[in-house]
Amino acid sequence: MEPIEIIVIIASVLIVGGVIAKSIIDKKKGKTSCGCNCSTCSKCRSCNINQNKKEDTNKFQ
Repeated sequence: MEPIEIIVIIASVLIVGGVIAKSIIDKKKGKTSCGCNCSTCSKCRSCNINQNKKEDTNKFQ
């Protein structure tokens, strides 16, 4: 293998690892994967999880 191929492979692994790490960090912070924090969006299931939980707790009050 040429040195340039090794550099490209290492760069690719670092980019993919960075994207995965950012995704995990955002998930722990409670951010949505779409990045728009659209809690009123009816089309996006992941955005409505927190809103649905709030509605469920209000039903019992």
